[in-house]
Amino acid sequence: MAQQAVETPVYDASSIQILEGLSAVRKRPGMYIGSTDARGLHHMVTEVVDNSIDEVLAGACTEIRVTLHTDGSCSVDDNGRGIPVENHPKYNRPALEIVMTVLHAGSKFDRNTYKVSGGLHGVGVHVVNALSEWVEVRVRRDGQEYFQRYERGAPVAAVKVVGPAETTGTHTRFKPDGTILETVTFDRETIGRRLKELSFLNPGVSIRFRDERSGTDETFHHAGGITEFVEDLNQASNVLFQPPIYLHTKRDSTDIEVAIQYNDGYNETSLAFVNNIHTADGGTHVVGMRAALTRTLNDYARTRGFVKGDKEGLTGEDVREGLTSVLSVKVLEPQFEGQTKGKLGNSEVKGQVESALNEKLAEYLEEHPAVGQALIIKAVQASQAREAARKARELTRRKGLLEGGGLPGKLADCHSRDPAECELFIVEGDSAGGTAKQGRDREFQAVLPLRGKILNVEKARLDKMLENEQIRALITAIGIGIGDEQEMSTLRYHKIILMTDADVDGAHIRTLLLTLFYRKMPGLISEGRVYIAQAPLYRIQKGTRIRYAYSDDERDREVKEIGGMKGVTIQRYKGLGEMNAEQLAETTMRPGARTLLKVTVDDAVRANELFQILMGEEVEPRRQYIQAHAVEVTNLDI
Repeated sequence: MAQQAVETPVYDASSIQILEGLSAVRKRPGMYIGSTDARGLHHMVTEVVDNSIDEVLAGACTEIRVTLHTDGSCSVDDNGRGIPVENHPKYNRPALEIVMTVLHAGSKFDRNTYKVSGGLHGVGVHVVNALSEWVEVRVRRDGQEYFQRYERGAPVAAVKVVGPAETTGTHTRFKPDGTILETVTFDRETIGRRLKELSFLNPGVSIRFRDERSGTDETFHHAGGITEFVEDLNQASNVLFQPPIYLHTKRDSTDIEVAIQYNDGYNETSLAFVNNIHTADGGTHVVGMRAALTRTLNDYARTRGFVKGDKEGLTGEDVREGLTSVLSVKVLEPQFEGQTKGKLGNSEVKGQVESALNEKLAEYLEEHPAVGQALIIKAVQASQAREAARKARELTRRKGLLEGGGLPGKLADCHSRDPAECELFIVEGDSAGGTAKQGRDREFQAVLPLRGKILNVEKARLDKMLENEQIRALITAIGIGIGDEQEMSTLRYHKIILMTDADVDGAHIRTLLLTLFYRKMPGLISEGRVYIAQAPLYRIQKGTRIRYAYSDDERDREVKEIGGMKGVTIQRYKGLGEMNAEQLAETTMRPGARTLLKVTVDDAVRANELFQILMGEEVEPRRQYIQAHAVEVTNLDI
């Protein structure tokens, strides 16, 4: 068969493009702020605030003011030293202009100016400038106030003096560019949580946060530092001792600070920071802390006879049950993985943190024997529960409770064995499960029906959890294990889809499932594998024309579009079981026609707090939360 000639595009020197100035940022914004959605938008605020926080770390700033303005802009003002404005000796341009418009330019590379800093990649405020419709910077320095405006990254005019200044500092106001970002509407709660977090990590600073849109005005100042942070995280928990353990020391040039407190729950809440940057994915500092905690508590337990010398010691999972901790390290040259700085890679920090905490925690426990005993008793009980859980696993296998080659008997698996294309629908009830099995695409869609509500793992230990047949079925079907045994490479389905009724019971089941995933299989959420299916509430038919609506407003619009109420039949679905297989597939299961909501946890602190409040043992925090948020309810099922 003759091949058709294909014209090859010319590839020569003229094909090579150079993205000058900040155009590279505008061309590929996700490389610099992670995404162009709400997460990326709020990362821009963080970049500007972090510059002020670096002034705090340098001992030059005590006050920061963040304001959300009615015109959609955000401003950050501090009383630091102010960005230099004089001409740069090498480039013959004002230093302010260079800082705002040149990638990889900044004083964070100069250790004489900043000993430690969060913004080490030199692309922070330049990126904000590049991705903003406009930016205005006012610098108070040397008794003068200087001003320069930029539009989409380029200066509109030269730096100029606009008046005298009695104080020093930098005021940066920017309006995000809606032609690049998917959303330009700031969320007050998201920003407020980050500012509150920074106030815990920097007890010497006061951060005022105003939202002109709603009229709210609050100030964050926590002189107790990360000790107060841990107390705040544990506010809905029953703690084993008070106050939290606080350890502060240095190893070489690394400053190490940790606060530790245990509660009577079964889950761990540990946050780690490097130079005020939240390392959500952990890193060497977290590895060092965990190793120190395990080793120190094992030594303490053996010395006092809680663990016999010939018996297996306490595992990391044992000593972290009920742990709430905040680890904050200051590193001169941190090596982060990626511009969004989610994980620390410095190999030397592991040993520094481990040796420092081994020494300091051992000293603390010697001086506070009551606290030491409470910790060891808690860890030993966790160890006993772990052993019971191991026996429960073996018993499950021996009794053959999991059928069909080790998979749950109720699981209708798919034919494909490629996890990347496979989906698991977790469906509420046998009736809806049967309909879903009929409506699915057997090639890549699996269905696992649940009977009733699963156990609330927020209030159950591992051994009790594994006695629950529904949870065992979920763990086995998903295939990654739980806790420290979690292994994402063995995930059997790359989409885990929760499909429940649109009522209170359905919402409760979803919450119980999300609690299980967040606490015991966090990799599913962090890697974006969990979704919530959106089933319609109404089926609207007029003659042969059929529409589906997912809300009352959408129902009214569809009725109007279809020609008014005359001859229209409206069916209200009370549950998934009321749909036939084709209807369920067409509206909720079939790719292209369905709507799925991805479950993400951008703010682990807030997520942890909500799970503790809504699913934990303490009733009073739950009552207060319900009273505070009752006015926000839009759909109440009575």
